[in-house]
Amino acid sequence: MEQSPRAGREGDVLAVVSQSGPSVSFFDATSGRHLGSVETLAEPHELCFDPTQRLLWCTMTYHSGFYHANSGRRTELTVIDPDTRRVVEVVDLAPEHAPHGIALDAAHGRLYVTVEGSADRPGGVVVVDTQTRRPVGRIDTGAPGSHWIAIDAAGRTGCVANKEAPFVSVVDLAQETLTAKVEVPGSEGLAVSADGTHAFVASPYSGSFTKDGGTATGIKVVETRTASVVDTLPTDHRVMPVHLTSTGKLLAGEVRTEPDLLTGAHGMAPGRLTVFSADTRKQLGRIEVGLCPLTITSSPDGRIAYVACYASSTVDIIDLETLRPLPRLAGAELGESGAHGLAYIPRPA
Repeated sequence: MEQSPRAGREGDVLAVVSQSGPSVSFFDATSGRHLGSVETLAEPHELCFDPTQRLLWCTMTYHSGFYHANSGRRTELTVIDPDTRRVVEVVDLAPEHAPHGIALDAAHGRLYVTVEGSADRPGGVVVVDTQTRRPVGRIDTGAPGSHWIAIDAAGRTGCVANKEAPFVSVVDLAQETLTAKVEVPGSEGLAVSADGTHAFVASPYSGSFTKDGGTATGIKVVETRTASVVDTLPTDHRVMPVHLTSTGKLLAGEVRTEPDLLTGAHGMAPGRLTVFSADTRKQLGRIEVGLCPLTITSSPDGRIAYVACYASSTVDIIDLETLRPLPRLAGAELGESGAHGLAYIPRPA
């Protein structure tokens, strides 16, 4: 008998941000049962789980609204105990603002958080000590709208996506310096291979989903050693989130729109999860998901993908071996819109 893809996950938990909540909700990874929620400051965005400290970090990005359309930028990170489901601390990064992308180097106890630029400084990456929960450094990215970050497994190289700047920033994490700028026409989500040799960058910037300005949609494959684009994985629509599983599958969330027949205005259509092999760069398949896929994560064994879809406020759950959907997460705890950050939390050892 074929084993259920959810077998062996008893006690594991999936954390989901409701941006409009504002809250972080916790679901049983086996049954999908809602376990509880934690209220947060306005506009929670992305999540990162630290297994060493066993804490969940959440970026608080704006007071309301979105990138380029907000009422002001926040400065906080919220630290949550996922087992007791309570807020441990709110860490203020001021004068840095609009923390969004977040990546963990657990071995060195460092958390890397993107922040947007201001009149007197460019955007950058704030370095946080995960034990003291305090900022200990900053890496300038040379761009105003630094938004997503991914790092290699060794904690040596990081890549930062800059929404409207025509480059991706490559940074040396040990030296805390900007080492290269890779030419791409604006960028969204990205992922870095475990060995740090390649980055996969969603490009171009998705500020307008209905116009591409002559730039083909897809995922740029960047060789970090030469800081150059060496390949493009084509997609039919613009991609926002990108994620690499532990088994080497590259997951991309395509955002689709369609015109209203009466008004001609474009609205969100069902999105698409497209799966590539990171090694061969060949497409392995694709499956329809909810409206506006915004964040993707996967189970530690790489078997299951989780896709947070903002506009439908759902989390699609996909068996990556069969590319078949499992029961999705939806309901009042995720709000009418706003499913955003995701984190998979294995049960305590």
